[in-house]
Amino acid sequence: MTFLDLRQKEVINCRDCRRLGCVADIEIDPCSGNVCALIVPAPGRFFSCFGRPARYLIHFCDVKGIGPDIILVDVCLEEAVMEDELKGG
Repeated sequence: MTFLDLRQKEVINCRDCRRLGCVADIEIDPCSGNVCALIVPAPGRFFSCFGRPARYLIHFCDVKGIGPDIILVDVCLEEAVMEDELKGG
């Protein structure tokens, strides 16, 4: 499976059957080369153009299945939200 294949699959949370969106990026451990997490953009917020966008960081251990069209995860969304950090400057 390639990264392009992952990006075309929709991520669905098993806890509440919510559609989270499609994979935007992945986090890889540089030492082992293993995928550590999937990164999915969180839905837009009101006036999100003035702030940094939030994303869901879904650890690979929370992935329950990868099918032909979807990726099933079991994750608490409040704990998975990561705010983009401001880069120095």
